[in-house]
Amino acid sequence: MACFRSAKHPFRIFFYNRLSAATNSKYGYSTCASKGTPVYQARQIKDLFSFKYLNPKSSFALISRNFSDQAPAATEQVNLIKQLREQTSAPMKDVKLALVDCDWDIEAALKELRKRGKVLASKKSSRTATEGLLALAQNESKAAVIELNCETDFVSRNEIFQYLALALAKQALVAENVSQPVSGLFPVGPEYLEGLKLNLDHPKIGGETTVQNAITEVAAIMGENVKLRRGFLLSASSPGVVSTYLHTSPQSGLGRIAGLLSLEVEDGSSSFDPLKRVGSELAMHIVAQKPLFLTKELVSADALENEREILKSQAESTGKSPMAIEKMVEGRLRKYYEEVVLMEQKFVMNDTLNIKTILDNLSKEVGSPVKIGSFFRMEVGEGIRRVEASNTDEPVAQAA
Repeated sequence: MACFRSAKHPFRIFFYNRLSAATNSKYGYSTCASKGTPVYQARQIKDLFSFKYLNPKSSFALISRNFSDQAPAATEQVNLIKQLREQTSAPMKDVKLALVDCDWDIEAALKELRKRGKVLASKKSSRTATEGLLALAQNESKAAVIELNCETDFVSRNEIFQYLALALAKQALVAENVSQPVSGLFPVGPEYLEGLKLNLDHPKIGGETTVQNAITEVAAIMGENVKLRRGFLLSASSPGVVSTYLHTSPQSGLGRIAGLLSLEVEDGSSSFDPLKRVGSELAMHIVAQKPLFLTKELVSADALENEREILKSQAESTGKSPMAIEKMVEGRLRKYYEEVVLMEQKFVMNDTLNIKTILDNLSKEVGSPVKIGSFFRMEVGEGIRRVEASNTDEPVAQAA
């Protein structure tokens, strides 16, 4: 407006002449406005600066009206893009492209995005996914843990990914086969879970679907390969309890390393509170100390022979006699047992005691013998690269 107030008569004549030239041009374009201005708009602008429109305020108002005709449509488009992005979490460029292709029909664009996402998810399914989370669900007598993988840590922090992981763990918890024994550790992997029904209650992946379809849907939203890698169910005998611990936990029920064990007590009338307290500490110990076997008797012959050969080779390098070498090997084997056998390990919260002593003290506290039925340790991504390189069966995580 300041321009209009300070405009002098020669300026109006100059601008009028330029617009007249544009109007009379055979192409109908103005040389002072942007290229492509239609003839009728150039004439409207010329009229604004003619001598019969000397009021600058009325001139500015007319210009504003002429150039704001498209504002409502643009605002509506922005709102549609915002709505669809909030519904799908898809990238902004994909959301806009889908809306344009569907003539700004948000329902049609939503379907189109899902179709495209599933195609892309299928293409990405061969990519290695070593990141992700473990999700845990449990009740008094059993616990289920699943590993849901993705390609980046960024996706593992997404609340949609985390919601799906927890939903899969809850599904695994109720997936026990009636033909299984009362207690023990059982796999509930993708081959069992993927065909089961899920009833999801999330704004972006809600409704009834199958486990496999839910994973594909999340993969489409995240733009990465998302994979249910494995799952296990640990049940305790009655009377007994299942104790768990999750390390690096972004929220309850999620983590990157899990420790689980079952404690069994002979007398069912014993108090379970001490069992739960000590069980939680032992689950934390399992995460920290990585035991491979429950007792020395359960150490596999292959593992023992392999370790013996390593220790013997090390002892022979000292140049001592065969008898001295044998004593050295046996002494170092005792150290090996302390490293890999749960009952022989030093308790992580008090290294003056080993786990066997902890259980003996617990038995005295509850007034009945207590033992570890099963234990299990699992970590996100362990063994993935080795398995893909060798194309062999995936190893089961450490368990009793």
